[in-house]
Amino acid sequence: MTPATQAIEIEGLRKTYAGGKGQAPKEALRGIDLAIPQGSIFGLLGPNGAGKSTLINILAGLVVKTAGRVRIWGFDQDVNPRQSRASIGVMPQELNMDPFFTPRAALNVQAGLYGVPKAQRRTDEVLEMIGLTDKADAYARSLSGGMRRRLLLGKALVHTPHILVLDEPTAGVDIELRQMLWRNVRQLNEQGMTIILTTHYLEEAQEMCDEVAIINNGEVIARDRTETLVGRMDAKTLVIRPETAPGPLTLPDGVDQSRAADGTLHLTYRRSKISADAILAALHTAGVTILDVSTREADLEDVFLDLTRAANAA
Repeated sequence: MTPATQAIEIEGLRKTYAGGKGQAPKEALRGIDLAIPQGSIFGLLGPNGAGKSTLINILAGLVVKTAGRVRIWGFDQDVNPRQSRASIGVMPQELNMDPFFTPRAALNVQAGLYGVPKAQRRTDEVLEMIGLTDKADAYARSLSGGMRRRLLLGKALVHTPHILVLDEPTAGVDIELRQMLWRNVRQLNEQGMTIILTTHYLEEAQEMCDEVAIINNGEVIARDRTETLVGRMDAKTLVIRPETAPGPLTLPDGVDQSRAADGTLHLTYRRSKISADAILAALHTAGVTILDVSTREADLEDVFLDLTRAANAA
């Protein structure tokens, strides 16, 4: 078999859920085409209800697709379902675990479900990685929420998958756990593991992800390297702190102005149309004494909002 050049290849993926009593069927995925490179940290972003969870559950083998083709680490899901499932580990958003299992037992059971022989299990290594060595033999019901989330990560890693999917991994967690998680993610990625991340914390996606795909209403509306997507945004904001609150200002056409509660002026413009010098010159002409000035570049959140608004308006 020829080695896979992509970690995941998705072609024409569709999923339609049957409607309830008197309701029309719900089309959750509408022909997704997506290739995720091996060794990348890939962000899968989208608003609630966009289809991200359905896509992840199809990859994990928990939801049956309606149409399309999915290959995971070169294995066609329909032809080689066991190999494709063994190639991927999923850390779910929900805290689903047996409260009467200890972390050690939970990891061993999970490894057994994947057919990992006892001699090849990495239970102690995984427990150390997720910071649960001292809680290895405590019942899961006694663990804090953060510790349970660590255990979910451990369960996703017991079979040493090629691909790790993190579904909203930092939702509601503290700073310490968030930092530990990202350290582990970077370490695993450096070792060659492909990481797929879904998150509503877009600053995390911008910092962590090599590439990003944005899904809206069951369709991929954008996919590119993170810095390329951010670079599409032409908007820039000057944040001005004046000596005194100025009256109405006459600024170049195309400059949107607003005043924050702290008294600063926020002047947003398109760099391709207007220069910062022209705006500062207009302020000088208006007699505004500037105590401080800073700039704010567009970020991934701006891109996300701009693209999803445009898609919903279409």
